[in-house]
Amino acid sequence: MSDRPTDRAPRAPSAAPEPLPPAPAEATARFGADVLARLQDYGEQLASAGVLRGLIGPREVPRLWDRHLLNCAALAEAISDKETVADIGTGAGLPGLVLALVRPDLKIILIEPLERRCSFLHEMIKRYQLAPRVTVKRGKAHLIPACAADVVTSRAVASLDTLAGWSFPHLRLGGRLLALKGERAEEELASARPLLATWGADAEATVLSCGASWLPQPVKIVSATRRR
Repeated sequence: MSDRPTDRAPRAPSAAPEPLPPAPAEATARFGADVLARLQDYGEQLASAGVLRGLIGPREVPRLWDRHLLNCAALAEAISDKETVADIGTGAGLPGLVLALVRPDLKIILIEPLERRCSFLHEMIKRYQLAPRVTVKRGKAHLIPACAADVVTSRAVASLDTLAGWSFPHLRLGGRLLALKGERAEEELASARPLLATWGADAEATVLSCGASWLPQPVKIVSATRRR
């Protein structure tokens, strides 16, 4: 059986997509006008074309800001200046495209196996004039050439033990895995520590809270550094 991902056409939604809600106070207080305008526009693209093309579910539109855009933007706090970030399983660009919009100093590699998602990503890169610092690599993370990135990110892709095998080969020595996780982040990290160690992670892997100073609920991120 081929390991190539299938890319069936999505089923059309039964009703017209809902409009993106207005930006919440957290967003308007956190970002300058230019960044906020880009985030707003990207959210509108997700709420319209993203739903129609099956990239996000229609029920996600009312919570695009709180659950998706701002959560991804909070991750930027854990990334240093001018780093190269590889985003595994980026889908419609979460968190990779959001990071590109809020941090113009970063180089972003968007890794995604499905062609229709990659097509959308290319459209967004052109729309926001993000080339050449933002690129797309189509393929499964464990099958494409190593990126030698400073940071590998992921969100809602797989369990941490699976992510380790996909992420660490794409990290340079001293690079960091940053995986957005939910309330079970600490539990998942504790379970995955032995496997993280086999991939060269140091013993200081931890759970970070990002956005604590400006989000109602901070985002939990597992951070693990590759030492060998």
